[in-house]
Amino acid sequence: MEEMEGIEDDNHNCRAEAPAQVCVDSDSSSSDTCESTSALLLNSASKILLNAMTAEEYRTVYWPKLERAIEHLLTQSPMDHISISYEQIYRSVLMNESEHAARVCFNTCFCSSSSHVYKCVCQQHSELLYNDLMWKITSHLEQVSSELQASPAEHLIENFNLALTQYTAALHCIVPVFIYMNKFYIETKLNRDLRDDLMKLFSDHVAEKHISTLLPLLKKAHSMPFQVKPSTMASVVKGLYALRPDWVPLAPALFSRFIPQIDPPALESQLPHYADQDKKLQMELFHNGFSRGDQSRKRASEES
Repeated sequence: MEEMEGIEDDNHNCRAEAPAQVCVDSDSSSSDTCESTSALLLNSASKILLNAMTAEEYRTVYWPKLERAIEHLLTQSPMDHISISYEQIYRSVLMNESEHAARVCFNTCFCSSSSHVYKCVCQQHSELLYNDLMWKITSHLEQVSSELQASPAEHLIENFNLALTQYTAALHCIVPVFIYMNKFYIETKLNRDLRDDLMKLFSDHVAEKHISTLLPLLKKAHSMPFQVKPSTMASVVKGLYALRPDWVPLAPALFSRFIPQIDPPALESQLPHYADQDKKLQMELFHNGFSRGDQSRKRASEES
């Protein structure tokens, strides 16, 4: 008995097609077997056709479940996210290894959402699913931007860092959930990548709207050491660079402090200039209360 094969259309959406059966033996038992096989194949094909997902079913059943899952991932604490590898998702969802899936998926919501995405793509709703995902995340990011707009200036750097960290952590789960759509629609039809598209949404709807306020605050914080935690400064500057490298000319000195090899190679003729900058930084630290300590005892252990 031959198995049914999945046929993909131009959008890589799957449909089932039953292969033709040919009986070569006139023996009655062989004839019965052939008829039984044909009936089984026709029954399987009929079930697939009957289980076809309509646009209305997608809109009222599948998308609401996915929307709730996305909302949960976008709003939970970054510490609650658990990264899932692409290999794990492929094995648990596409290969239908239920026992493996139980070990891999960190909760029922995740596993169920991946299965819903798989079915939506197979039932020719890839474009609709992609547009709904972009709309959902755009709406969320516009709300995030509004909250940052209302944030006091002295807290904007920390709040922006929290928003970017939370969003990046959410993508570690959202992108694997939509891996099948990414593979067979976004990469194939749009020649793009889902993670890149989602990071661009954050750049367009959040970072772009606050960059003119954020950079002066970062410059000021950088000139006053430890006004903002060094880890927070590094996270925000590196995050901005990852989103839009063309923002570097807006604050080259700031970006060069945290991103290696942005500045051109140092010239020997510029060494005195670098030495003066180092002395200036040491004086700024000294005037802000950071003493170098008792230098006379620096090597006391070696001299004793």
